[in-house]
Amino acid sequence: MLEELNQTQYTEDNIRSLDWQEHIRIRPGMYIGKLGDGSTPDDGIYILVKEVIDNCIDEFAMGAGKTIEVTIKDRLVTVRDYGRGIPLGKVVDVVSKMNTGGKYDSKAFKKSIGLNGVGTKAVNALSNYFRVESVRDNQQKAAEFSAGLLTSEEEIVETTKRRGTKVSFIADESIFKNYKYRNEYVEKMLRNYTYLNRGLTLYYNGDKFYSEYGLKDLLEDNILEEDMVYPVIHLEGEDIEIALTHSKSQYSEEYYSFVNGQNTTQGGTHLGAFREGVVRTLKEFYNKNFEASDIRKSIVASIAVRVEEPVFESQTKTKLGSTDMGPKGPSVRTFVNDFIKTKLDNFLHKNPEIADLLLRKILQAERERKELSGIRKLAKERAKKASLHNKKLRDCRVHLTDVKNPRYLESTLFITEGDSASGSITKSRDVNTQAVFSLRGKPLNSYGMTKKIVYENEEFNLLQAALDIEEDYENLRYNNIVIATDADVDGMHIRLLLITFFLQFFPELIKEGHLYILQTPLFRVRNKKETIYCYSDEERINAIEKLKPKPEITRFKGLGEISPDEFKHFIGQDIRLDPVMLDKLMSIEKLLEFYMGKNTPDRQEFIINNLKVELDTAEELLGSN
Repeated sequence: MLEELNQTQYTEDNIRSLDWQEHIRIRPGMYIGKLGDGSTPDDGIYILVKEVIDNCIDEFAMGAGKTIEVTIKDRLVTVRDYGRGIPLGKVVDVVSKMNTGGKYDSKAFKKSIGLNGVGTKAVNALSNYFRVESVRDNQQKAAEFSAGLLTSEEEIVETTKRRGTKVSFIADESIFKNYKYRNEYVEKMLRNYTYLNRGLTLYYNGDKFYSEYGLKDLLEDNILEEDMVYPVIHLEGEDIEIALTHSKSQYSEEYYSFVNGQNTTQGGTHLGAFREGVVRTLKEFYNKNFEASDIRKSIVASIAVRVEEPVFESQTKTKLGSTDMGPKGPSVRTFVNDFIKTKLDNFLHKNPEIADLLLRKILQAERERKELSGIRKLAKERAKKASLHNKKLRDCRVHLTDVKNPRYLESTLFITEGDSASGSITKSRDVNTQAVFSLRGKPLNSYGMTKKIVYENEEFNLLQAALDIEEDYENLRYNNIVIATDADVDGMHIRLLLITFFLQFFPELIKEGHLYILQTPLFRVRNKKETIYCYSDEERINAIEKLKPKPEITRFKGLGEISPDEFKHFIGQDIRLDPVMLDKLMSIEKLLEFYMGKNTPDRQEFIINNLKVELDTAEELLGSN
């Protein structure tokens, strides 16, 4: 040991200073969270888009520019605002020098998210192409970069363009592997901007986004009117806005929370205060000592607050850690509680019909809880006992609740069918972030059933226990829930039954983008020098052409046939996930009724119209085996 120490030299040559762009490229997770390929809404490519838009929002907040245009064509992202434009002499510095920005001395930005001028620098450093243009006073200045390094700087020229700033970039594929932008995620991000900035018009690839009523619009866009127990209650004050209703169909609580325009998907002190404030106010209003869970059951709500110099529990700013509204302000808890106590109490006194509907919903939840209490207790005991004596869950070391762990966003639970598939994934997984839950046979079709079945059915009970969502959705232990089944008829059926389970009892997991389908290859095409895994017949044909003459072709019939060594490719950096998404125009109840209810003429027509396509595909795949 002593010899090893003597041989290890520690001199000036061991000391290295990184340039700003090198540091960002070596440690991108410090600035944008996880990388990803665009299959999840918190992947880095969306954070890059957000960082650029945030600067445009700051201009809107200053009263400069009410329109922002966003276009994404293939991988080229362009964001154009009509604000004041970056001062022409600082165009290069603002996007390439750390701690350079316009927010330090302005009172207007005390309640802004990013004060250190890091955002666009991170985008610049993590893009293989980055261009910034600024127009003001009929003059234009532009510069281009690659990986944060200046490649060209144009002279100031006269122009007739409208004032403002335009940023274009292509995220570096060497950092973001095989990525693509999903319109659903981009659109959700842009809608949130409009809900929080009324009067702002956003265009995305030509489509217009605009909100007149803020968080009220947010709830009405995410829950259909016929599913509301009562119309949305919308309350506003200085530095705070809330909206809430209760759902007729879902069981759990669902929240949309924001701080200074940032979507705090993990909540934090402001959301905790909101949940507490609603319970306290309703207890006092009805003069009844209701259980908190009965009051909040099926609630769908949103809260947005403005906090001076906010402190977050992670770099990606998904959970507020601040306890005070500002250096001289009240505590977040007191501020939110006082607002709800005054505003919600007044609203219910003025709207007795809504107060009555709300009371009936609470009483209904109370009755259901009492009916379930005995079953729930037995189910918990069964789940604890089962976890000791079986191996259904092979857990990981990092969970969603470990927000201070830099890898918590990667926490994943694979739901598999059968011992062979779960065995392959278990042997090839990353034990730090990936867990495996093994199903025994096909799950029950839970369509139309009550929550009682979740506790009485062993598979469902153990699954919700593994996710830790029996009591509260906020306790969710994994950021990604991945259904990993064979790509055959039985596998597809199991997928459908599991999606039905989540839609029926935990729809917020889908709404918040936590549920995915694992894509695994159908074919392996290889010769002595190279192996290509193909996820479709088209990919198989291309691979055969690339590896000719006559490569070996293997058709995978199930996950159990794929060796652990090969599985590492499919659940590692190159993992392919298809997010399960909801069509906001169709209610969950109607969706489940169509696919899982009794046979109807509409569904028969749907099956007939799609059957030929499925048969043609199957014939091609079987013929290629």
